[in-house]
Amino acid sequence: MMRVWITCFLFLFGATELLQWFKQFSLPLPIFILGGVFLAIVSNYDKLTSLPSPPNYEEPEISESDVFPIQPAQTPQPANFKKKPLNSVSFEIRKPFRPGD
Repeated sequence: MMRVWITCFLFLFGATELLQWFKQFSLPLPIFILGGVFLAIVSNYDKLTSLPSPPNYEEPEISESDVFPIQPAQTPQPANFKKKPLNSVSFEIRKPFRPGD
């Protein structure tokens, strides 16, 4: 029974001394930042390995038609088509039809 008391006393004494040593111990901020980054990488390591590999990028061949594209032919506009100015934001308000108007 005496061994249990001595073991508990030594354990509690060592824990108290260790706690007081930790209270006086301080680390600079960059160490905490690096530690946080390390923990984030380690905790998500299984997700990093399951990412798909990047595709093999091949330089596309540029042809002369890509550099100088052919202009589409102009289609004639219908005669009743009104062309509005491009910078206009106005629109026509149509009133609903009522019988007797």
